[in-house]
Amino acid sequence: MSDNHDFTIEELGKPSVHSPIIMSKSLGDKVANYVTDDQYIRLCPTVVPGPQPSIERSQVLERAGPRELIYYTPAHVHAGIVTCGGLCPGINDVIRALVRCLWTRYGVRRISGIRYGYRGFLPESQFDLKKLDPDIVDDIHKIGGTFLGSARGGGKEVTKIVDTMERLNLNMLFTIGGDGTQRGTIDIAEEVERRRLKIALVGIPKTVDNDFVLIDRSFGFNTAVSKAVEVVAAAHMEASSAINGIGLVKVMGRDSGFIAAHTALASHEVNFVLIPEVPFNLEGYNGFLYHLEERLKKRRHAVIVVAEGAMQDQLLKEKKTDAGGNIKLADVGIYIRSRIIKHFEEKDMEINLKYIDPSYAIRSSPANPEDSIYCERLGNAAAHAAMAGKTKLIIGLVNNEFVHLPIKSVISQRNKVNPESSMWRDTLDATHQPPLMVNRFSAE
Repeated sequence: MSDNHDFTIEELGKPSVHSPIIMSKSLGDKVANYVTDDQYIRLCPTVVPGPQPSIERSQVLERAGPRELIYYTPAHVHAGIVTCGGLCPGINDVIRALVRCLWTRYGVRRISGIRYGYRGFLPESQFDLKKLDPDIVDDIHKIGGTFLGSARGGGKEVTKIVDTMERLNLNMLFTIGGDGTQRGTIDIAEEVERRRLKIALVGIPKTVDNDFVLIDRSFGFNTAVSKAVEVVAAAHMEASSAINGIGLVKVMGRDSGFIAAHTALASHEVNFVLIPEVPFNLEGYNGFLYHLEERLKKRRHAVIVVAEGAMQDQLLKEKKTDAGGNIKLADVGIYIRSRIIKHFEEKDMEINLKYIDPSYAIRSSPANPEDSIYCERLGNAAAHAAMAGKTKLIIGLVNNEFVHLPIKSVISQRNKVNPESSMWRDTLDATHQPPLMVNRFSAE
């Protein structure tokens, strides 16, 4: 994939200000070191025998971290933080990390939270800024949601947004959000560039679905899986305690089934995983309902996890979008529940079905320890990047290293479960479901 992307990171200018962070420039002295711009990470660590092809600068990833020379004089900085889109575990952890790093490590004293996403920049919204300092954000990581409020939409009002940024004299903006948010970040950065303003735009990847490409994972994903596992445990208990009990759990995953697959791997109690990437039929000799019936005959209970984006090609009759530009999905959980009930009524076979949709409870949860650590390090890396004058980038974890990635590369496509991958193979091993539940000659 590195051949298809230019990973060069744009900069506002040459850094010439000595960082207030005291670090080492030599190895072996047991003091943390500055990161330099010639420290790189390869996207693909695998090699093949024989001579290795030469690697261009544009094909490697710049390491994240504090630089010895920075672009901004900290006393002159006014930093903005905005959270957009749906909720996700860990947003407050990122806000906290940003504020504490900017304030404590760099001495920045003007940090403003933009209320309710990009709409907070629009004059007609009349949302006040929220002044941020370490005391204000000290405990926000203990609660879910977003301390600043969030909203969809508003990102297309680029002229108004940059007008407000100029009026506020912002030097840097941190955008915490998913695909749509980061597309807005690029549009804003290009308007900033057109006006020849020196404002750094740095994104932090927020999508509970884990559907950003290139990066190892987005924050909140581990928490979502751990919470989904708890729900599956309850569904399994209900199913196994009833005659032909069925536990049906719908989890998030608009285009990607990572939460569903990882939940099955982690719980060891899921018998069927239905995701957008793997087609399946409901009816027919090799359809899902046939295999569900066979499972009940053998084991008297079954647990199903379905990602919200499954079957949308069949269910959506008309494509409508929300304020953020996302397609409004049909409720696949409700649909599959009704089809299961109808199938077994026609078979005159008793079932006891419990349907659980924990989506919003999961999204609003506080981050678990692993995600909290990840968010802390993402926030710190974002602050270091902005202070060094880097822009149009997103912070990500690649091969377990924090790196700078051009936003355009990360939003170029969606990360999806590969049905031929070892991860999906292991999911099939965990569930014992057929590799494909498709009738060869059926269009369903």
